[in-house]
This record gives sequence, structure tokens and C-alpha cells, in this order.
Amino acid sequence: MYRARDTRLDRIVAIKVLPAHLADKPDLRERFEREARTIASLNHPHSCTLYDIGHQDGIDFLVMEYLEGETLAQRLLKGPLPIEQVLQFAIEIADALDKAHRKGVTHRDLKPGNIMLTKSGSKLLDFGLAKLRREAAPATPLSQLPTAADAITAQGTILGTLQYMAPEQLEAKQVDARTDIFAFGAVVYEMATGKRAFPGQSQASVIGAILKDDPPPLSSLQPMTPPALDRIVKRCIAKDRDDRWQTVRDVCEQLKWIVEGSSQVTSLPMASAKGIHVFGRRELILGMGALLLVAAVAGVVIRNVKPAPSPQPVTRSVITLPLGQQLAGLEDGAAVALSPDGTRLVYVARQGPVQQLYLRAMDRMDSTPIPGSDGASNPFFSPDGQWLGFFAGGKLKKISVTGGSVQTLGDATDAAGASWGSQGRIAFAPSRVSILQDVADTGGTLQQLTRLEKGEAAHRWPNYLPGGKVVLFAAGTASGNWSSQQVAVQTVRRNDRHNLIQRGTYPSFASSGHLVYARGGTLMAVSFDPKRLRVAGTAVPVVEGVILTSTGAAQYSFSATGSLVYVPGSVQSAQSRLVWVDRSGAEQTLAGPTRGYVYPRLSPDGRRVAVGIAGAEQEIHLWVYDLVRETSIRLTFQGNTNYFPVWTADSGRIAYESDKEGPLNIFLQPADGSGSPERLTTSEYPHNPMSWSPDGQLLAFSELNPTTGFDLWVLHLGDRKAQPFLRTPFNESAPRFSPDGQWLAYVSDETGRQEIYVLPYPGPGGKWQISTEGGREPVWNPNGRELFYRNGDSMMAVDVATKPVFAAGKPRVLFEGRYAPTVFTAPNYDVSPDGRRFLMLKPSESAEAAPTRINVVLNWFEELKQRVPAGKK
Repeated sequence: MYRARDTRLDRIVAIKVLPAHLADKPDLRERFEREARTIASLNHPHSCTLYDIGHQDGIDFLVMEYLEGETLAQRLLKGPLPIEQVLQFAIEIADALDKAHRKGVTHRDLKPGNIMLTKSGSKLLDFGLAKLRREAAPATPLSQLPTAADAITAQGTILGTLQYMAPEQLEAKQVDARTDIFAFGAVVYEMATGKRAFPGQSQASVIGAILKDDPPPLSSLQPMTPPALDRIVKRCIAKDRDDRWQTVRDVCEQLKWIVEGSSQVTSLPMASAKGIHVFGRRELILGMGALLLVAAVAGVVIRNVKPAPSPQPVTRSVITLPLGQQLAGLEDGAAVALSPDGTRLVYVARQGPVQQLYLRAMDRMDSTPIPGSDGASNPFFSPDGQWLGFFAGGKLKKISVTGGSVQTLGDATDAAGASWGSQGRIAFAPSRVSILQDVADTGGTLQQLTRLEKGEAAHRWPNYLPGGKVVLFAAGTASGNWSSQQVAVQTVRRNDRHNLIQRGTYPSFASSGHLVYARGGTLMAVSFDPKRLRVAGTAVPVVEGVILTSTGAAQYSFSATGSLVYVPGSVQSAQSRLVWVDRSGAEQTLAGPTRGYVYPRLSPDGRRVAVGIAGAEQEIHLWVYDLVRETSIRLTFQGNTNYFPVWTADSGRIAYESDKEGPLNIFLQPADGSGSPERLTTSEYPHNPMSWSPDGQLLAFSELNPTTGFDLWVLHLGDRKAQPFLRTPFNESAPRFSPDGQWLAYVSDETGRQEIYVLPYPGPGGKWQISTEGGREPVWNPNGRELFYRNGDSMMAVDVATKPVFAAGKPRVLFEGRYAPTVFTAPNYDVSPDGRRFLMLKPSESAEAAPTRINVVLNWFEELKQRVPAGKK
């Protein structure tokens, strides 16, 4: 390396001459120049800038930024760095590496000698050269490497500095960005401790250490090291690259969270290098004597006084799922749960086609799939942390965390959360449109836990308070907007409910004396008295950027010990495209844009689609899309909820549900947007229109009654009078007239799960069960000889005959696909007039992309206490 002056730009530069074994190979020189141009484009404040490359008089050289300072290797000769400098330099180096990796450049020789410490911070040197040098010469087997007594740098064979090489480098395997992460961990280890992570007196001993040994924890050498930094470094230097952090960006973010956490709650216990005083032997003896005297006097005065424990530091980290895994079940449920003692994490993930539960100890880097949990969602722990509850296959289930067989506790067709209380009972929402029920944790009879209040459609996301006699939950209306419902609390078996929070969902009680809930994509907290069941003071935002689903599930969980996990993101609006799907499952995408579509309905002439579209504020309005002209018009402008469109037989008018005049009632409006909407029903209970009779004189709809649940009603258009058709203690919904008007298909949960039934209209007569293993969203084939419905991802078809008597065939699968599910039981699709195609909602690619990271905050309650003092009136 030479110091020189650039006479053209009048600046000091550094010149590095290339090794001779590269200079005489034109193909390698050309490749080097191409890579050098890539390196020059990095332009990062913590990377040494490459100005130019040249060749003169047979010499290849680099012109680089000249840096004043010392290398990290030189600084480490004086001992370990203060922890604040370790974190500062580590973040800077990680950020520079991340920029390089995104450009496709891998360093391959990261070591203290290639890091320069300057007044403006650290600078990373020699990007990309190791990659080229390694390709210039074949790797030599480990058994043929020479030994050396001093610092070991292999030259000409396996290149780079041996102490910082990853196992795959030593074994001459293909390397990638994770190889740099290994070296980065070794460098950070040395910065923090002053000792190499993999020491040795010879190449053989160093190689053996890298391949087999784990270095002592940082805290064993430097007790004041933050535990989170110890965990970060440990994962960086994992032997198997799949066990390491998969991107250096994740490492950088975790390092930043350590700094942020320490600055928000308590400063990291560290000493400034400039303020250290070295005591001599005499001073030490005198000082110790004085300290003992003071301690003795203090012991007499405050013998019975115990000092309050100092608050634990808040630390932040990230769990990155293994390659190939993605968090799953976030569309409509919860995906993460932390055990009460904070030692275990369970999450829902998809690996290939399989969605199941994974269990991970918080002090380990690996996770274990739970056998028998295929298709699982909404996991939760028992109070002692020894059992896991979850939902799968329309059932509430449990399994021991140590393994064993899965036990079924009850039916849950479309669950919306559960909580395991200390009294041996599990509270859960068996469907997204239901009250809360509970069952013994050994199974048995289900019992009603809550009761709907006026205007409510469902109770979801229960959370038992300590003692298992009081439950928090979210109560929602039929609007479907679960991003802003209300939080309530009720004593078990007693009707003493209290509504605590407006515009909130997914509540949890924190032992720090707080009620935590979600509002939009933000976690809110307010002081809460679990004895008086009252909140006090003003709610404060405490965590922003948490995924919230359209069903009101917020992706977070915390332990009784104060640890928090959450999935970063925002409010999830189900974005989808309108697609045609034929009976074999072949798709054809419509020209319309990607939007928040819900409940599409084809006009009887097949030319237009009426569909609800959710806006940015989760309000829903009806639009009419012309399939021929590929244009659309907005039909509704008032209210926050307008959906469930139903076309009249002449395709001229649309009935729909709206809250434009208060409670959800039915309105009728011309399909072209002309004229004013006419209100057809007047009720304090929500009305969901579903189907016109063939003559256009009857409109079948469902009504949500707090006492009887969903019931079937029929409106006579002539006199505008509505009468109940089917009212039972069970939920009946989604009524659909047959094409001849003599039969009514609907959904009922009378067996404990939702099934499709058919009744003669107007009756009397027998009842036929159409589905056999669960079903929702019934739609008749316009020819009247088939009935369609959905069961999970399967589109089902059943042959039917209505004359001379009703008869139904065996259900069969037409096709399967991940199309948007229904929020309630109403069809979220429609059938073409010829019965050959289905208009489906296909989630967009961005909506399907699942996160792979879980944020962790240790000792989060300390931060919560500072931001929201408990008991403040």
C-alpha cells in the first residue's frame, strides 16, 4: 500500500498494487475490473471508497480513499473496546456489509486488519478481492495445509485469515453472504473480549476449533456485556450456515435494538476507557478497609431494610425463521404465542405446502415442528406452560409441549382465539360470528360464556385474567371492521360485563397492571385495575408497526415475566383480484385492478359484477364493474359499511346492507347509480340480504338477534313486510333461493359445525343435509341441478333433483385453491349464468407474501411501567 497524491483532483489517495499471480491472466484481470466497478458503486460512508483501477508498466493497481487512523487489529493490541464502541463499530460494519451484499459483493476476508478506525467511525476495506483471489487458485485439502506458529494467514491456497474463516470456507465449499456473517461474529467477539473466538497455536488447532468448538460466552469474559449481544454473536458463528442469521441486515437491526433499548430504559453498564483509575496495592487495601467499615455501620442502621431490585435492561432482538419457512395463518388469526414464563415460543409457519406449529426455546436457535398440528392456527399455552392449545380441522385441540398424541376438546368451525385459564377451563370463540364459549381442558360439554349486546355480531379473542374467573374479549358489530371494535370484560357465569375501550381489539392483561390492546397497527396500553375491572388514565401507544388482520387478531404475545414478541407490519387489508375459475380449476384473471374486494355478485345477465371494496380506513362501499366495457362506477357514498349486494332478476336494481342510517339494514337502489336508495327494512338488529326469489317478490335475508343468533327471514316486496322463516337456538345464515323458488339452501351450526342444508319453501316439509364434513357459502347452479359450497380451500358440488321429490348426491371436489375466504358464512364468490365458471377473489402476490421475522423485547414491562405508570388516575 502506497500513499500518493492525485494531481488531477489534488487529493491524497492510497494505491494498492495487485498480486503478481493475477496480473498475468487477462481473463482474471477482466473479471477483476468488472467486480471493481461493482465495488466502486457501493458508495457507503463506512466502506473505503474505490476511486479508480489502472494498469501501467505491467503493474495492476487500485486507487482508493486514503484513511487516517489505525486498524482494528492495531487497536485490539491494547485490549477490548468499551461496549458502546463495540456496538457503534459493529452497526457501522454491518451496515456496510449489508450494502455490499445487496450489490452482490461478498467480502470473504473480513478481519480486524481490514477494518480501519478513523475519527468519523469505522471503515471496511478490501471488498471483493478475497472472492477473486480464491478463484485464482484451487483449494488445498485441510490435511495438506502447512503449519505456522504466529498469526495464520493462508497464502495461495485457502486465502484469508484463518481465525475468521467459516467452516464452509475451510472445507472448500461454496460460500455466500452468511460466510461474511460468521467472520463478522468473530470480529465482534474479539472487539468485546479482546480475545479471538477461535484461538490456536497452529493451523490444525485453529481449524479444529472452528469446526468443533464453541467459544466461551462473551459475558464469561466481560460480565457487563449485554445478554442480547451474546446471543447475536452466538448465532453469527454457528457452524451450520442455516443456523446463522440469514442476512446481515437482521444482525444490524438487532444491534440497533440493543442500543435503542438501553437508551430508552437504562444505560448499558459500562466504563469509559478515559475514566479508569488503576489502584495500587496500598490504595486497594485502604479502600477495602474503608468500604468494610462503611458496610458494617450501614448494616447496623438499615439491617432490616431491603433495597428495591434495580430494573432489568430492556433489550431487543429478532428471530428469523429458517430458510423456507414463512409465518402462516396471519390472514385471519394469531400466529405467535409466548409461554407464561417466557421460555418458549410457538408460532404457525408454512414450509412448502404444510402449515403447522413450531416450538422454539428462547435460549436456542432451532425450532421443532409439532407432529399432528398440520393446518393449525391460533396457538396458546396452558397456565403452567406444559400444554399447547390450537385449532385445526374445525376442532379445538391440545398437545403436550414434550410431545405425545393430539387430544380433541371440542368443535370450532372457524375459530377466533382462545385462552387457557387457571381454573382448568378454556375460553374460545368457536367461529368468527359467535359468542364466547368455554370447555374443560379435559374436554366435555361446551358452556356459554358471554352474551351479545344490541348491535353486536360476535365476540372474539378472549384473554383470562389471573385466577381464571374474569375474561377480557373484543366485541364487534356486523360491520366486519374489526380494526376498531370495543374491548369488554366479564366475570365468568355472571352477567356483569363492563365495556372498557372503544376502538380496540385483541386485549391482553399485563401483570404490570396494564391492559394492552390493538388499535390499527399500534399496541396501546392503559392502567387497569383487575379487581375493580376498570381502566384509569389515558391510553398510550407503546408499540407501533404490529400486523393486525381484518378479523381483529394482532400478532403479538407477552409472558407474565415481561417478555414481548410481535410480528412487525401493518394493518392487513385483504387485497385481491377478480378471477374466473372453470370447473377444472383453470384461472383467467379479469382486467380490473387489485383492490380490497368482498362478496362479488354477478348480474343475472352475466354482464356486470357488484362488489364491495374496502378503503384505506376499512370502510366498505359498493361498486359495479362492467365486464364488457371494463369500466366501473361507485354505487354507495354514505355510511361505513355497504355490502352483500343482491341483483334483481332483471339486472336493474341491487339490494344491499348498509349502516348509512344507523343499524345495518337493507336498501334497494338502481344498479346504474341513478335515483335515491330505498330503505326496505327497519330494525335495531343487523340484516344481511342474500337472495331474491325468481319472481322478484321475495328477498331472503338473515337477521342477527342477541338472543337466538342468526335467523332466516323473508321480506315480501309488495307490502314491505318481513317475517321469520327459521328461528332456532342455533345460527342459520346465508339463505339462497333455488332457481325454481321452491327450496331454500342455508348454513347452520346445529351439529356443532357449519353444514349446508335445504328446506322446502314456504314449507312445510323435511330437511336435507347437503354437506357431510363441514361447509359454508352455498350457491345454486342456475340450472337448478347442482348446489355448490366451499369447505376450506375446496369448491364442492352436489347433484340435486327437486322433482318429484328432493334428492341430493354425494359431495365431490371440483377444484381447490387459495381464494379469499368468507368473513361470515355468505358466499365470497359467484357462479356464471351457464354454471361453468366461478368468479373468485384471488389474494394478490403482495398479500400472499408472509413475514419471516419475529421481534423480541426482553423486560418489556420495565418500558411499559415508564411510559404508562400503573394506577395513575
